[in-house]
Amino acid sequence: MRLTHYTDYSLRVLIYLATKNTNDLTTIQEIADAYDISKNHLMKIIYELGKVGVIETIRGRNGGIRLAQAPENINLAWLVREVEEDFHLVECFNSEKNQCVLTPSCRLKGILGEALAAYFQVLEKYTLNDLVQHRDELSALFFPNG
Repeated sequence: MRLTHYTDYSLRVLIYLATKNTNDLTTIQEIADAYDISKNHLMKIIYELGKVGVIETIRGRNGGIRLAQAPENINLAWLVREVEEDFHLVECFNSEKNQCVLTPSCRLKGILGEALAAYFQVLEKYTLNDLVQHRDELSALFFPNG
């Protein structure tokens, strides 16, 4: 299984925000600079993270973004399910587009389905808070001068 860049960047945005003080606002440009990611690409991600309720966006001159929930309340399995487009590991996972001739007698779908369930079972155990247990080390990477 491989996560899309979209999900990877979504997780990185949340890690960045979780290293900041709770009420501090951050700009998309700050995050883009920290990760050397396109601001335009991050804008779509920020919009989606706001839509699912994990970040708060404040518009205006002194606006910015921050976490809308405590890091310990943001489960990684839930987040990945929310932002990842699909989990069609192989063609037969998509019943609408499946053209595989092996489908009637193939056991691969069941095995990969079991593996995907195990993947999510592991992610269910963790929250954003688990990713930022070493906030001091992360802060030093993001904010080397302060």
